[in-house]
Amino acid sequence: MTHFRIGLFGGFRVEVDGRAVPPEAWSQRKPAALVKLLALAPGHRLRREQVMDALWPELDQRAAGANLRKALHSARRSLHADKGADIILSAGDLLCLPSSGLSVDVAEYWSLMAAARKTREADSYAAALEIYRDGLLPEDVYEDWAAAPRDELRLDWMAAAEEFAGLLEARGDLNGAARAVQRIVAADPLRETAHVWLMRLYALAGRRDEARRQYARLEEVLDTELGVEPSPETQRQHAEISSAETAEPDLTTELWERVGDLRVQSGDPDGAVKAFDQALTTAADDATAGRIHRKSASAWLMRHRPDAAEPHLTAAEGRAPDPAERGRLLCLRANLAWERGDFTAARGLAEQAHDIARAEDDPSDVAAALEALAFISHVQGDWRPGLHAQIEGLAGVALGVRVARFCDFNHCLAQYQLHGDDFADSVEEYARETLAVAERTDAVPAQAFAWCLLGESLLLRAVWDEADACLERSCELYTPLGSRSVALPWLRRAELAACTGAHADASAYLRRATSIAMVTPMARHAWARLHATAALAAMERGAPEDAIRAVRATQKAAARYGDCPTCSALLNPVGAQAFALVGDREGAHALALSAAQFAESFPSSAWSAMAEATSASAAVTDGDLDAARARFQAAAVLYEKADHPFWAARSLAQRDTVGAG
Repeated sequence: MTHFRIGLFGGFRVEVDGRAVPPEAWSQRKPAALVKLLALAPGHRLRREQVMDALWPELDQRAAGANLRKALHSARRSLHADKGADIILSAGDLLCLPSSGLSVDVAEYWSLMAAARKTREADSYAAALEIYRDGLLPEDVYEDWAAAPRDELRLDWMAAAEEFAGLLEARGDLNGAARAVQRIVAADPLRETAHVWLMRLYALAGRRDEARRQYARLEEVLDTELGVEPSPETQRQHAEISSAETAEPDLTTELWERVGDLRVQSGDPDGAVKAFDQALTTAADDATAGRIHRKSASAWLMRHRPDAAEPHLTAAEGRAPDPAERGRLLCLRANLAWERGDFTAARGLAEQAHDIARAEDDPSDVAAALEALAFISHVQGDWRPGLHAQIEGLAGVALGVRVARFCDFNHCLAQYQLHGDDFADSVEEYARETLAVAERTDAVPAQAFAWCLLGESLLLRAVWDEADACLERSCELYTPLGSRSVALPWLRRAELAACTGAHADASAYLRRATSIAMVTPMARHAWARLHATAALAAMERGAPEDAIRAVRATQKAAARYGDCPTCSALLNPVGAQAFALVGDREGAHALALSAAQFAESFPSSAWSAMAEATSASAAVTDGDLDAARARFQAAAVLYEKADHPFWAARSLAQRDTVGAG
């Protein structure tokens, strides 16, 4: 077998069986570009027409075809004629690199980065980031075909560097985090938030002179490049750091608390706990210490560690200075109680927390208490009447932008109703009842929720026109809430448009949902749904490469905000289908494992059908076509049982495609 290695980061390099192909072998640009295109393509394969459009967009098909034949001959000759035929393969209309014996540094980057985001291990992040070197193909900076993958990789590398720095910071490695943020600043000198982050890290590490010099560098680059000064918030932080000689303890506590808050928002409770522990070492008064103990208890509960949360919660209760803080602690006590299985006590505590939050008129605390009550009702099997009671309790309460938190949380729980064998048949009726309750109490956000739930029920049964009308009404009611609204009805409209072939509409709805996901307080739900829907839309318009990008984007979002398996369940069968089309066995099997674990945890016909369809695509990448056909058939039967006709028909079509080879 020929071993073939291609390097694309930092410059184009090729090795065949450990022998470097000399640069002069690529004196002509088009043969090299052909190899680069195939190395970058999903599955390392492209149709000839795709190659011709990328390399000779100005030529007609006949002239471009002649040029392609010449470039292909030259590329094989550069790789040596005796081995070239094994390296660039022709299969009908496809040009391919071999499926075995091949390694490409870009593919290694994506694989390592996926592993790093799954394990959140610093060494994995460091290994992935190091591969990037000086970016993708710097010698091809003006080539149009290289622009999209270069931008995608650069944005991913920047996001990963931020995740890596945040991981190090939360674990107390301030100098390591500073080095990571320095690389971000070097890559994007105009990113003010990175400069501010670096200033904060220097301050936390006691390197205050460097923090002040970093601010001076930021001032200079903003003035030189944009003719502006740092933002007021940045100036305020600079003033805090400059005055730190007289306020060291308070500043350190405040900054560590901020780090903990950021770690919570990014779905890293372990890092948050460590940051809050640092903040507690310098807390100057009981009120501050109590607040930080409460946040630490909340972070431990995110980890489902009630025993670790208990001491912090007890310490916070001994320092609670006002009713609002005591209400927050009662809400945490409710969460701790249901973690231990005492749902009766949990409900009573959550109701007390809700009463205090309403009395104190704190929308955020009201929303948190309602979330706890919703989850307790869900676990106890009375989510439906519980939600109606909560809607009744919303009369006269203005949650403002926090309404998204209340509605989005219940939208997530509603997926168990929509996909559960014991509930799905009556969801439509329940949605109409919920709408009546919401209209009676004049709770407009709850009306938007009910219209969306009704639309989702009809969508799953492929009642397209009625579903679209319901979802459109939900969007109309959510829209006045502004950008911090709920993305789900827009995403369901995108899903409907994708299923019916209205691809332009699907793209428009996805853009609208993206603007909401950027600022929603329930980011882990919004992004999970968004990327799953984007993957479906890509597959329905015949663009598996875009679907694979959605899978990667899901991994990035989960690393930053946390994961919601329920909201991203659709990604598994759709993403696995994309991986199968490009021959990515590792990617397909990773999604198959995820789907199987989810279906085992929450048994239902619908979710079992998704697991079967995902495993079928994984079997395709194994070359086990009999197993693939059997699993697609099983998926179709389960989808029919769940009354999801579109997905049943889709699975049968996939089965027949496999049968046709």
